[in-house]
Amino acid sequence: MRERRCVEALNGALHELFERRSDVYLIGEDLLDPYGGAFKVGKGLSSRWPERVITTPISEASLFGVAAGMALRGYRPVLEIMFGDFLALGFDQVVNGISKYREMYNEQVSVPLVVRTPMGGRRGYGPTHSQSLEKFLMGVPNVTMVAASELHDLHGLMVDAVEDDEPVFFIENKVMYGRPNRRPDGGYLDGMRCVEGPGPYPSLTFSGNDFEESAATIVAYGGMVPHALEAAVELIVQQEIFCEVVALSRLLPLDLDPVLESVARSGSLVTAEEGSLTAGVGAEVVARVNELAWDDLRAPARRVAARDGIIPAAPGLEAQTLPGTAEVIEAVLARQAART
Repeated sequence: MRERRCVEALNGALHELFERRSDVYLIGEDLLDPYGGAFKVGKGLSSRWPERVITTPISEASLFGVAAGMALRGYRPVLEIMFGDFLALGFDQVVNGISKYREMYNEQVSVPLVVRTPMGGRRGYGPTHSQSLEKFLMGVPNVTMVAASELHDLHGLMVDAVEDDEPVFFIENKVMYGRPNRRPDGGYLDGMRCVEGPGPYPSLTFSGNDFEESAATIVAYGGMVPHALEAAVELIVQQEIFCEVVALSRLLPLDLDPVLESVARSGSLVTAEEGSLTAGVGAEVVARVNELAWDDLRAPARRVAARDGIIPAAPGLEAQTLPGTAEVIEAVLARQAART
């Protein structure tokens, strides 16, 4: 059987949840069939459950408020924000409401809300439809942020998110939708051994030498995961340099255990993200590793990220703005030079 595309895995999870839970709703813009949402993750839901798919006007701030109210009343709404850039329009609802209700009301309420949104570039959508804004959520307490990649169990991640009693931001990289949801076969993927972390929203850790001592730990999430894995494979083939890749799915609260375990073996850290460099997710990872594992590091950490600035629509300029495999390889080699 062919591997399911990522969009099919996500869509299948929503169909399963709608089938067995009457409290799950989908709310957002342009969701009704035959359109089924901008990236078709909601395809078929409105035909089977027309009363539980709510298509709305373009008003993201209002959507956050309505979805929060539904969650407070006992429903489990899945809010689709058509492009991750527009999370900014609902940020007041998140920072001053959704993230605070449980503690403000002394644990007497919960907000089991999932905010699904596509994030990232490489589609030529330009400055306001291509950003990766995960870092703006990193400082919000009492929410969970999951950044799915094409190598994670997308079906399982979506089910875990909807059944979580905390607010969950579920970030879907745009490029992965049409790609196969590749999973490790017998514990291996692309010749790399893979170990999945415990619990919901597990990390994936890849090694080319069975988790023996390695040259660097590459930490990535979302759309940078396949670039990080490609870089690790190329470094083995071309340079005989063995790295580990830690593919995070849960960014908030930050899943640091697999990173620390890997850094203890490698002594070197490289982070890779599609978001811009300043104050990025990588900066938080590096800061925490420096605090908790300074004695394990044998060279300064290196961050790979998009340049600070707008993301152009022109493909050539966009490629110069966003990081890829080559930038990850360069960062690893720079850490190697610093160690010697």
